[in-house]
Amino acid sequence: MKIGILGSGLMGGKLGTLFAKAGHEVIFSYAKTTGKLERLAKEAGNKAKAGTPAEAAQGADVLLLAVHWSKTEDVLKKAGNLSGKVIITCSLPMDVPNSKLVLGLTTSGAEELAKMAPKAKVVSAFNTVPSEVFFGVFGARKKADKPSLVYCADDAGAKKTAAKLIADVGFEPVDLGGLKNARYTEPLALLMAEIAYGGKKGPEMAYQFKWFKN
Repeated sequence: MKIGILGSGLMGGKLGTLFAKAGHEVIFSYAKTTGKLERLAKEAGNKAKAGTPAEAAQGADVLLLAVHWSKTEDVLKKAGNLSGKVIITCSLPMDVPNSKLVLGLTTSGAEELAKMAPKAKVVSAFNTVPSEVFFGVFGARKKADKPSLVYCADDAGAKKTAAKLIADVGFEPVDLGGLKNARYTEPLALLMAEIAYGGKKGPEMAYQFKWFKN
C-alpha cells in the first residue's frame, strides 16, 4: 500500500517506520522541520520519503492521522482533497496541555474527524497502546501469541485496510464495530496511558483479549 503519514511525532514516526519496514510505500509529512521528516525517512529505509501533507495524500491508499487534536483542521486543509481516502486516526481529542479529553459521551474525536472530512472513510485505531511498545510488537510479529488491538469504522473496506496494517505491525486486530464506538476506545487510551506512564513497569506494554469457554 501507499501510506501518507500526517503528523510525524512519536506515533506517526514509529508507525510510519514500521509500515515501511513491512513493505509499504510511506511518505512522512507535517513536522516542525523538514529535517525531521528526512531523518525519519532515512531511518525507515528505501520504502520511505519525506514530503508535504498534500504529497502524502496524493495517490495514497491510506492516510495515518497522528497530530495533536488542535492541529487537525490545519493538517486536513494542507492535505487537500481527501475524497474516498481511508484515514486511520490515532489522534485523541485532548486539550492543549494534554490533561483531559475535550469530547466524549455523545461523540468522539473520530466521529468529529469524519464530519471534518465527510467524503473520507475514517477508522479509529492504534491509539489504545503507547508508542513505546510498537517496535517490540513488530519484532515479535511472527509469534503465534499476539497482543490485541481494537479498531472501529463504518466502512467495511476501510476496516479491511486497517486490519491489514494492524496485523502488519504485529497485533491481532479486534473489530469493535461502528465508528461511534470510538467513544469507548478513546477513554480506554487514557486508561492505558495511566498504566503505562503512571505505573512502575514502564510504557512498553500492550493488552490481549482471551475468550474462555466452559
